[in-house]
Amino acid sequence: MNNISRRNFMKSGAIALATIAMTGHGVFSNADEGAPVYLTRDISSKGLTKVYDRLMQGGKLPGKVAVKLHSGEPGGHNYPNPSLIKDLVQSVNGTIVECNTAYKGKRFSTVDHMKALQDHGFAHIAPVDIMDENGSMALPFAKGKHIRENYVGAHFVNYDSFLILSHFKGHAMGGFGGAIKNMSIGIASSEGKMWIHTAGATRSTDNFAKCFSTDQDMFLESMAEAAGSVINKLGKDRIVYVSLMNNLSIDCDCDSNPAPPELDDIGILASMDPVALDRACVDLIYAADKDKSASLRHRMEEKHATHTLDHAEALGIGSQQYTLIGIDA
Repeated sequence: MNNISRRNFMKSGAIALATIAMTGHGVFSNADEGAPVYLTRDISSKGLTKVYDRLMQGGKLPGKVAVKLHSGEPGGHNYPNPSLIKDLVQSVNGTIVECNTAYKGKRFSTVDHMKALQDHGFAHIAPVDIMDENGSMALPFAKGKHIRENYVGAHFVNYDSFLILSHFKGHAMGGFGGAIKNMSIGIASSEGKMWIHTAGATRSTDNFAKCFSTDQDMFLESMAEAAGSVINKLGKDRIVYVSLMNNLSIDCDCDSNPAPPELDDIGILASMDPVALDRACVDLIYAADKDKSASLRHRMEEKHATHTLDHAEALGIGSQQYTLIGIDA
């Protein structure tokens, strides 16, 4: 394997990425530091199961498993394909979980959100649960600068462990959506989403426009803090993270009319460390074709997106140092 420091990776990442693409092997960052992040270029049901199995190394998530993914706003089409994730979800005997939105779209009410899950095919592959159907529960986070309590769907208590199955993409407010966002905004109830978006100013969903007046870094830091509350409640050994790097639009799956992807699909990544995983995904965007990745890079930069990772690392949620390991033969 090739060991490349992260500093050198940022200078020659495209070459390193091409090496992994051709040989299936390679390492970005310092092999003696950071969490392992596994990468397959095989974006298929088989590839997804393979990278998950490599991550788990014979281990198993305990108890009742929640699979947190993005159900996709009706009209959009970049959300995870049920046929892609079916085998993995069923192999962990998972329940697909979501929470309602804070904005008044087609996933704002439980009835409408359940219809979206059915229409998008998720209810056909596994049980589905809108976790805030019966309101919220509070998770404390003593380290929080902005939110010292996070409000998640009340059904959160029904699960013993979580598979955070994210679709990495751009986002109009956060810059990008990955593991941290899926675990924070995604698991938050509708009122909890407002709480995070406004950095602890309000839980009322009566005026979503308030989210747009929140200081950007305070919002990003609040996402990291919300993710920390989930980890503290469950324990790091009860959460695993897998990210799909396909359909790489600059827009979130919450967009009913997302911009078409300009960047080629990259692969599927998995790690026990959400900060390392999100950082690896960001670095892979920067290592990709500069013209095709330009819009997504601009979206991340204009929103100061990686500040979420800086704050998460400072809170001890994870590390931005990682070893990226290609697993394809």
